[in-house]
Amino acid sequence: MQQQTTKKQPLYVIILLILAAEAVFILPFVLQRIFRTTFLESFSITDTQIGSCFAAYGTVALISYLFGGPLADKFKPNILMSVALILTAFGGFYLATYPSLSNLYILYGFWGFTTIFLFWAAMIKATRIWGGKNKQGIAFGFLDGGRGLVAALFGSAGVLIFSLFINKNIELTSIEERRIAFKEVIYYTSIAVMIIGFIVFFFLRFNESEKLGSENKAKLLTIDNFKIVMKFKAVWLLMIIILCAYYGYKMTDLFSKYAEEVMGYNKIEAAKVGTYLLYMRPVIGVTIGLLADRTKASLWIVIGFLLMTITSLIFYLGITDDTTTLLFILSIGSMALGVYSARVLYFATLEEAKIPLAVTGTAVGFISIVGYTPDIFAGLLMGYFLDANEGAIGLQHAFGVMSLFTLAGLIASFLFYRHSKSNIN
Repeated sequence: MQQQTTKKQPLYVIILLILAAEAVFILPFVLQRIFRTTFLESFSITDTQIGSCFAAYGTVALISYLFGGPLADKFKPNILMSVALILTAFGGFYLATYPSLSNLYILYGFWGFTTIFLFWAAMIKATRIWGGKNKQGIAFGFLDGGRGLVAALFGSAGVLIFSLFINKNIELTSIEERRIAFKEVIYYTSIAVMIIGFIVFFFLRFNESEKLGSENKAKLLTIDNFKIVMKFKAVWLLMIIILCAYYGYKMTDLFSKYAEEVMGYNKIEAAKVGTYLLYMRPVIGVTIGLLADRTKASLWIVIGFLLMTITSLIFYLGITDDTTTLLFILSIGSMALGVYSARVLYFATLEEAKIPLAVTGTAVGFISIVGYTPDIFAGLLMGYFLDANEGAIGLQHAFGVMSLFTLAGLIASFLFYRHSKSNIN
């Protein structure tokens, strides 16, 4: 099995993986990240209520991680990923009807199934196969960096579409006018996601993919693989690392809100802040991936958490406001560097931890059960502080909580780094 990963995989495969890996999350996450206040206004919901939607998503995702991992060890990635994209797009068409809050909960739960049960572990395993034994850093660097570029392009297209349907100064528009414009953004995004789903089905192919997709079928979907995975100390540390890093990533949802409510930007300018931030992801992803392959992925995760901890404390202390624009730009830049460095590399450490390729899907599912629980509670926690304290105070409290998570992640990543240096499992 391991020998197959040494055979060079086609370049177009990683390009398709990048495109699919971000497209599937555009509708559930990226649109509301870029259009945070417009999203809330259009659906007439609060920060806490959108947090409840993410909790519904995360609850379904929690179960999906457990069963979706072994599924990825049994079926070919192109089948699972294409079905996930197409079903997610159908959810987007429903989102454009502006459903009630109770139906939004159902929709986000549905997305938790499509994006995680069908898609997540299959995408991670496919990326690991593409990277082989010696290029895990660059494989996951390309993946996450490329995802940033795809998200940025979707974001830019969304802002453009939104502005095209706003025929006067944004500050003079009514909520209804903004709802109509935002509906067009949702429609066009959904169409794009569906098209990508069909492309993935027909063109995502690996060298010797038949063997990669079918070996050891008799041992799949049993407790044996979970027993193998649980023996690795690195797996337990990765759970904590991903939980803390993912919470930090969820906090990037608030940058456009911060730009609008604290820095005084208008809605389109604030949306552009979120979009510009996404353009940093490809640069950071590729650079960090290359560095990780020349050193150790776990080292750069430690550095990422250090940057996240420092910058979250800056926002918590309220040092940045509308008089310190340069500091605001530098701070979100540093935060992005830390967040994206950790995101790029945490699954690249699977090779460093010497986890067998044959149980990659199971390992990813098991780690993700804990690692991605912020999908359940992060939105609710942020929403609580934002709704209880309007403006800068609520945002400061939210970043204060983030600093606690990133500090815990810093400790766990340092322990993982020491563990991997000792080469003991």
